[in-house]
Order: sequence, then structure tokens, then C-alpha cells
Amino acid sequence: MKKLIEVKLSPKQAADSEFVRKQVLKVAGVSTPDTEIPVIQRRRSIDARGRHPLVVLGCEVYIDEPVVTEPPILSQFRNVQTKKQVLIVGAGPAGYFAALELLLHGIKPIVLERGKDVRERRKDLRAIQQFGVVNPHSNYCFGEGGAGTYSDGKLYTRSDKRGDIRRALRLLVEHGASEEILLEVHPHIGSNKLPKVVAAMRDTIEQYGGEVHFNAHVTDFIVEHSAIRGVVVNDTDEVVGDAVILATGHSARDIFSLCKNRAVTVEAKPFAMGVRIEHPQILIDKIQYKQQPRDQYLPASSYRLAAQIENRGVYSFCMCPGGLIVPAATAPGETVVNGMSMSRRDSAFANSGIVVEITPEDWQPYSKHGEFAGLEYQKEMERIAFTAGGDETQRAPAQRVVDFAQGVMSATLPKSSYIPGVHAAPLHAVLPKPIAQRLQRAFVEFGKQMREYYTNDAVIVGVESRTSSPVKIPRNNETLQHITIQNLYPCGEGAGYAGGIISAAMDGARVARQIASVLV
Repeated sequence: MKKLIEVKLSPKQAADSEFVRKQVLKVAGVSTPDTEIPVIQRRRSIDARGRHPLVVLGCEVYIDEPVVTEPPILSQFRNVQTKKQVLIVGAGPAGYFAALELLLHGIKPIVLERGKDVRERRKDLRAIQQFGVVNPHSNYCFGEGGAGTYSDGKLYTRSDKRGDIRRALRLLVEHGASEEILLEVHPHIGSNKLPKVVAAMRDTIEQYGGEVHFNAHVTDFIVEHSAIRGVVVNDTDEVVGDAVILATGHSARDIFSLCKNRAVTVEAKPFAMGVRIEHPQILIDKIQYKQQPRDQYLPASSYRLAAQIENRGVYSFCMCPGGLIVPAATAPGETVVNGMSMSRRDSAFANSGIVVEITPEDWQPYSKHGEFAGLEYQKEMERIAFTAGGDETQRAPAQRVVDFAQGVMSATLPKSSYIPGVHAAPLHAVLPKPIAQRLQRAFVEFGKQMREYYTNDAVIVGVESRTSSPVKIPRNNETLQHITIQNLYPCGEGAGYAGGIISAAMDGARVARQIASVLV
């Protein structure tokens, strides 16, 4: 008999595996806790609503019943068995999970990535951090693993209807991620460990007959009779396939333009923009855990905030406890910020995007750009931030939170994790009014939701503009093909069908399964 048991323990108790076992067996009604009855943890979360934080563990107890273990997913892989091959544009989570799924069906994936592999990519990340040099093909958004590789590796998603979340997490574990991600309610891998996981996935793709090509920038589509039969790489090389998956991520603006030039229908879509806020982590711990310093057995605390301001949502996005703010520009002349954390989340800072919903009303002044109106609004905001940074480098404009809300220039700025540096700027005047005014009111409201959150010890840094794609590449809901171009499969965040690592991964796998149902 299998019993599902939930226990609430102190952080110290929860860290003691033998104590956990005894408590779970006691709740399960087992009188002899020293027996060999299996106890398996399946879920772990933090309940910080009371005076003292508790760790909530969901466990399975097997009484007179063997534990059924799942065979490794990798044991199901086989070498390419058909002559069919599918081109995948982009080596992010959507692209790599699509490639793995195709291999499960014996179809050869050919992954074309404009950027570099995770190891070589680091050099370009150092260049933008230390010298403000932006490589438009290799940066925090472009390169093996996509934008998620160097932004914490957060794996939480609500998109359970899109696919099997646990299966996606298991594949990550089988490629080197910690088994802890199978337990945590809000799992993450960490930007120091995710590159190795990504590289291991590439090894699997190549081991079973797939191909992964770096510095392979797709510059044209080969379209004949309303069907795509291949792509052009680096302006010269033609690569053909039985289908093409577009998994380019939310920042591949040249791909959007290429779509329009090749009569591949695209649409404007709502997105969100704002700033990244940074507090001392010790302050967020005090607010959330009601203790300072936090218990050594507790992780760095996080938060989620949301408010409706003037009929628009304003909310926290990509919250990074114990994290860093990083430069996420993909071209010279723009300033974009994002957040990341290492696996231990042991930085002295907590940062999060605080963003405002952007709708067609906002991009109306850019309507002459048609379906790219929202994109042009996004680009303009990034150019303004670049200029407001003070010296047209990757220094970012910044302002203390209360000063921003009150429309006052900050005379000084607190220490920030942002390595290129911050420059005091009147963000309340620099940001477009619809965004600035809603943010000003939201910070006051968030101070009511989280006491002490609204403080001049916190700083906002601009701009957080790459939350999702401002352009959608529409597809048929059943076939998953583009609505007008056959054999073209828009996929993941860049096409408007995902919003994070796991949702993108599941969308990639879903598209691959659909292609397999047609080709095999």
C-alpha cells in the first residue's frame, strides 16, 4: 500500500533525512520507524505565513509494496532510423527539447544556432560586462541554451496543460541537473550549473545522429509554392529539410523581419516592459521570513507581487533571490537588463523585474510600422535607456525607489550587483509616462503588500524590456504549422507560445511530436 504523507517541519528538522523519515512513518501509522519501509520525498516548499517559517514535505510511504521506479528517458533513445531530417533554428530550450523528441522518433534533427557554444559564449558575456562590447550573435540572449542559460535557470511554470512538466525536469536531471528540481515547488538550476546541462544535451543529440551547428546564422528562408523546404545560413549555404522549426527566442528581431520579407505572416502581440528592482537580500529575508539574519537552513527568500494600476497589470517578473543584474542587450546602442542567480543563490542582492502590461494603445504612435509597432516601441525604450546611462556604454540608468515614486532625482545610489555600473538618472521622466506613472503607484502599493519593500535602500535599474516577444508568428492550433507556410513550425518564446525554460521546452517537444506524426 502506498500512502501520501505531508509533514511540516522546522528548516533544521527538514534538513535531517533520518528525522524526516521517522516523522513521516509516525504520521503514516508505522510503529517501528527503523524498518526498511521506503520513504520518498516528492515535493518541498516553504510556508512562511506564520511567525516561524516551516518546510512542507510531501512524501510517499510504501508499506508492503515495492517502489516502482521510472526507467531513464535516455534509455528510450535510438539512433536516427529514417532519411527524414528536420531543421531547428535556435539552440534554446525549445530547440534542444524538440531535437531530443525527434530523436525519440528516429528523425534526424539539425540544429542551427547563430551564437556560440556555452563555453565560448562566456567570453562575449565578459566583454559586455567589463567593456560594454555587444556581440549581436553571442550575448545573454543568443547562444547555446538561449536566454535562460545565464538567467538563473528558473524552471517554474503554470503551463501544465502544454505537456509533461515532470518529464521535462527528468530530462534535465538525466543530463546533470540536481534531482532537487524534481522536489522543489519553484525549482532552479543556477547559471553556474546550467551550461554543463546544456552541453550534455548537445552531446546526446550528436550521439544519436543529430547535428548541432554554431555560428550558423539563418539569413533567409527557401520557400517554394507556399511551403518551406530549407534555410540559407550565413548568406551563402543552403540547408534543406522535411520541416523547419523556428525556435529563435524572444529577441531574434532579424527573424521577424525575414518572416515579413518572405511573406510569412506575423502579428503584433501584447508584452510587458519596466525596470529591474534590487534590494539587499537580507531585507527581503526579513520581510518574508520575519527574521534577520535568516535561518541557515532556509534558502534565500523570493516574492511575487502584482497589482492593477489604471486597468493594467503591474507585476514582478523573473525574481532572482541572491542574484545579480546583468546586461541583456543584443545590439550596440541599447541598454537592456535582466537577472540571474547562481545555484547557491548566495549574492547579497535580490532583484526582480517589475513590469507593466503593454497593449496596442501604447504603441499607437508607432502604428506606421504595422505588425512591428510594439517592437519599435520596445527598441525606442532601449535606446532611451542607453542614452540615459550617462556615457553611452552599458552603464544603466538607475534611481532609488522612493525618489522614483516621488519624482525626485537621486543624489546618490546604493551599491548594485550590476557589473557595468549604474548612473543616477531621472527614470520617472525618462520612461514613457504610461509606464512610469503606473510603476510609481505600483511601488507604493507593493510597499503595503510587503512592508519595507518600498524603501530608498532599493534601487531600480532600466530597462527590463525583454520579458516576452512583442511579435507572434501564428500557427494552426491542430497541425502547429504556420497558418500560411507549410512545413514551417513556429515554436517557443520567440513565436509567442511560451514564457520560460520549461514552457518553451514542452512546446518544442510538442511540435516535434506533431512533426513525427506526419513524417514517420
